[in-house]
Amino acid sequence: MGFFDKFKKTFTGNDEEEAKEIKEDLNKGLEKSSQNIFSKLSKAVAGKTQVDIAILDDIEEALMSSDVSLDTTVKIIDRLEARIARDKYLNSAEVYTVVKDEMVKLLDENNVPDADWFDIPDLGKPYVLLVVGVNGVGKTTTIGKLSNRLKWRGKNVILGAADTFRAAAIEQLVVWAERVDIPIVKTEMGADPASVAFATVERAVKENFDVAIIDTAGRLHNKKNLMAELSKIRRVLQKVIPDAPHEVMLVLDGSTGQNALEQAKQFMAATDVTSLTVTKLDGTAKGGVVVAISDQFKIPIKFIGVGEKLQHLQVFNKKEFVDSLFQ
Repeated sequence: MGFFDKFKKTFTGNDEEEAKEIKEDLNKGLEKSSQNIFSKLSKAVAGKTQVDIAILDDIEEALMSSDVSLDTTVKIIDRLEARIARDKYLNSAEVYTVVKDEMVKLLDENNVPDADWFDIPDLGKPYVLLVVGVNGVGKTTTIGKLSNRLKWRGKNVILGAADTFRAAAIEQLVVWAERVDIPIVKTEMGADPASVAFATVERAVKENFDVAIIDTAGRLHNKKNLMAELSKIRRVLQKVIPDAPHEVMLVLDGSTGQNALEQAKQFMAATDVTSLTVTKLDGTAKGGVVVAISDQFKIPIKFIGVGEKLQHLQVFNKKEFVDSLFQ
């Protein structure tokens, strides 16, 4: 049995047992965040027989300190205040249910339906995915896991190592390509990233690949250079496929909390981000930032990372996520 063979069922099945395993992984991955929110909300309503306007400030502080962010927290508090005005009071035992319900409603208003990303749109071959994000957020690991799951879905995948700023980035992507047993287009450190992207898509077209995933340099120290580099990559891709890239996925490290929000703002100013992946949620108590990211940017979160194993990169489901956050 190969390194990835034991995960085949997880990536191809859709039965009740698999759904249970996915939910258990999600609960375990969000355990620290869940405990954090639960303890802070408990403190906010401790000793209270009912929730009224007077203690909304304490609930607001509890949410903000759980990295839900000020703007998103204010929206939730406004909704709680409206519930109190309508229902006259809320029992303290209802706080968790009400906050959870309002979070789900807030996320639903983004008008981004939960969907199976691996059923990629039929836009003609190949589907070109450009992956961006700063170094250390789990970008390469995300690419590897996505590639593996696509392969088990019967897709032919090719990788492009266009992060030529660091030799380690190329080496890491090569390791994943070898593990998943898929081809990779690479060159030496310092080469033109756009030329690697061009060669990747050109080969993908010639050899009839379903998906081409292109890694890019992860640096923000000079936003002007980043914008120029990503714009150049986009231009050369469009010489091969006029509407490429079909998706630009920004990978964010959820453990950095509010810093992830700032990174998202900077990347969105530099390029046209169309989807998000939030990683490393298992090692932090800052899972509330996912709610803030979804609410503030109105860009679909496609995946979340709740652990190191292959199956711990999960398709984001808003209701399931909030349920686990308040488990």
